[in-house]
Amino acid sequence: MTNVDVNTRVERVEKLPPVSNQIQEKIDAFGHEDNAFAIGNLGDIIRKHRIWKECFPRIEPFYAVKCNDVDPVIKILADMGLAFDCASKIEIQKILDLGVDPSRIIYANTFKQSSFLKYAAEKGVSLMTFDCEDELEKIKKVYPEAKLVLRICPQSNYKVKFHLGRKFGCHPLRTSELFQVARRLQLNVIGVSFHVGSGCLETGAFAEAIEQSREVFDIGLAMGFNMHLLDIGGGFPGKKIQNVETNITFKEIARVANKSLDKYFPGNNVRIIAEPGRYYVASAFTIAVNIITKKIVMDEEIVQPNSTECGDDPTTENKPVRMYVINDGIYGCFFECFIDPRCYVPSHFKSIDKELYNSTIWGPTCDALDLIIDNVKLPDLSTGDWIYFKDMGAYSFPTISTFNNMPRVNEFYTCERKLWEEVYQP
Repeated sequence: MTNVDVNTRVERVEKLPPVSNQIQEKIDAFGHEDNAFAIGNLGDIIRKHRIWKECFPRIEPFYAVKCNDVDPVIKILADMGLAFDCASKIEIQKILDLGVDPSRIIYANTFKQSSFLKYAAEKGVSLMTFDCEDELEKIKKVYPEAKLVLRICPQSNYKVKFHLGRKFGCHPLRTSELFQVARRLQLNVIGVSFHVGSGCLETGAFAEAIEQSREVFDIGLAMGFNMHLLDIGGGFPGKKIQNVETNITFKEIARVANKSLDKYFPGNNVRIIAEPGRYYVASAFTIAVNIITKKIVMDEEIVQPNSTECGDDPTTENKPVRMYVINDGIYGCFFECFIDPRCYVPSHFKSIDKELYNSTIWGPTCDALDLIIDNVKLPDLSTGDWIYFKDMGAYSFPTISTFNNMPRVNEFYTCERKLWEEVYQP
């Protein structure tokens, strides 16, 4: 078993100061050190779990390991009793190495490499998802004792930031065909799962998906399967800073989902689980970066996206643009900026009454696509200044690559003592 000792990596304090003060303290302590760094507040994760239990008393959270798999995070989640959603052999192995029982893992990848599936069978990780006939044939050969959950692709017009249905899930109208295949192969289908999409923008998406799950559930029951599990997936917001597009709250989603669950899955005869990722970790991390270069260009000198020409629109006022290059980017912790521009909001240490200028923020690599934020208003900054980004806990660390051999951000962890002692008795 791997010994993940969070005690040696977590600074416990009586009361945490504002995150800007925490960052400044680190900068002052570094001296001339200028590498980017992250501060992870494990107390924020503990609070999130408390809120989950209050809002979703019926639903067991299976944390999505792919969202953030750094050791202190998965260790404290395991010690709080959470279960885990794993997508690969390595993720399963990481969780088992924490001493987590295999029954607390769902292998929630509908496309499983045969050798990974064999590993799951060897370790007794029996709960897993599927969405096609080929996967059932594979499971029959490698792990016929598995407990299977049919993933559907909910059909609705509700808005989400990232739709997953093109790749994952079976259309509800085709589920009876898969039940027939599972019955022919004598496999054990026990439930239904769905994922409304990452970054749910309308609470009705959960209500619609739960209703469709009930219909599929009943098909399975009618065909003789012992259906007793519903997995409502992820899509729960986790940021503290909300923009206009994503202003629905976790509690609003919980209210709508609970109402639908009470209507379509009343009582306690169905086990209900979920796969939250962002919800638990997004707001727990802040990343501080150093400006390594400042470059001033004019509007007309900038090559526009999808164009080979510089901006030459005579109606556009030609103004200077401040280009700030920082020491982390889309190949580091800012991968989401590649698919969701402006998903992070920069903060700085300048006075709020300073004049603001048109600015762009770029990553440090030799890739011209390494753009973090385009067209943002910032005060006049200089090489060597620090800026920081909150809400950086989701899909930042697992996506770090070695492109250009840029250094990985340093990690620091902290927690208020009273929250720490909710998990670890003194």
